[in-house]
Amino acid sequence: MGTVVITGANRGIGFELTKQWALAGHRVIAVCRNTSAALDALADVDIESGIDITQADGIQALSDRLSGQPVDILINNAGLLIGTQFDQLEDELAVYRQQFEVNTLAPLRVTRALLANLSEGSKVIIVTSRMGSIADNTSGGQFAYRISKAGVNSAGVSLAHELAPRGIAVGLLHPGYVRTGMTKHTGHIDPDAAAAQLIERINALDLSTTGSFVHANGEPLPW
Repeated sequence: MGTVVITGANRGIGFELTKQWALAGHRVIAVCRNTSAALDALADVDIESGIDITQADGIQALSDRLSGQPVDILINNAGLLIGTQFDQLEDELAVYRQQFEVNTLAPLRVTRALLANLSEGSKVIIVTSRMGSIADNTSGGQFAYRISKAGVNSAGVSLAHELAPRGIAVGLLHPGYVRTGMTKHTGHIDPDAAAAQLIERINALDLSTTGSFVHANGEPLPW
């Protein structure tokens, strides 16, 4: 069994991924700013709390804590959705930047910080959203979130090219419209079911499909 590192592991999809990988016998390193009672109750999970992946000291702390530990799967799951309105653009620029830091830059920063932990056969996953698809945007709105997810999709493709010579595959996965706190518990699928589908896609990922943008149900998504 391998070692799986998951950011945003204290709740929602991240928690379910942590739980299911641990139950499958993997060593799981759960990364979060603040732990939760549910996460603390999981057996055989290494919790790395107090890590803010938008801050240089948080990134460095994660790198230091995991120094010398091989990582088979890195799941960049932490995400942020704060609604924005176009007519309030100037007043909401800080919200745009906040989501860009979490959704776009953090996966790159975490992956770069843990690059020494990855090796041939490792996988890097970015939990993104089809709301980052330009071709699939039929309703507009949610400018900040859409921009941040489109940005991480582009970054993920570049990362796939960057890491392919090292034998490391990169997957961009949309979990579906999941009932979590981020969606105010609306949606089409529960976190445990979404996590199970994501794990299927992660297990299937290899260098032949690196850089692909895929729904958790296996459906290829347009850019």
